[in-house]
Amino acid sequence: MNRLKLICTGTMLLMLGAVCANVMADDVISAEDFVEEASAKGYAEIETGKLALEKSQTQEVRDFAQTMITDHGLANKELAVIAQKKNLDVADDTELLNKAKAFILKQRDGQSFDEAYANNQVMAHEQTIELFQKATRMNDAELKAFAQKTLPKLQHHLDMANQLVDDTSLQGTGQGGRDIDSDASVRDTTKHTQNSL
Repeated sequence: MNRLKLICTGTMLLMLGAVCANVMADDVISAEDFVEEASAKGYAEIETGKLALEKSQTQEVRDFAQTMITDHGLANKELAVIAQKKNLDVADDTELLNKAKAFILKQRDGQSFDEAYANNQVMAHEQTIELFQKATRMNDAELKAFAQKTLPKLQHHLDMANQLVDDTSLQGTGQGGRDIDSDASVRDTTKHTQNSL
């Protein structure tokens, strides 16, 4: 009976180890994929920031957009230097999904643009933070250090974007709270675009 328990326990531990190894493998990204994805996301931030400078009607949104252009521009330059040393390619254009997000934002003007931009920035920074967290577990020491150094700034951008959502929702609804329906419709539109690509 004890031998059977020992065999069952050993088998369970082996299965658990295999599951954990699979999960850990999904949480790591290659240097090539990280450089390509991180640079594409950086370019998308710069391009949507430029669009926000052009279309936004509020100073808060324009200030946020300028911060995104500056910070992501600097991060992309630093990443390009690292990538060049490692003979890795940076994205020279935004990925299709980010083009679709920019297209959605182009369809809106005025206040609804500001709300769409703010919501887009929350989602984009959540995705970028997830990417950079994966990079902190990679074997490449230089890219890992870049990701670790950049993560606090990305988290600060996410905090700023969440505040921007609250600010633009207040302005758009004239109410003292967040416009949940507007947020959901922007996210649903973006999700539909993601699924159709």
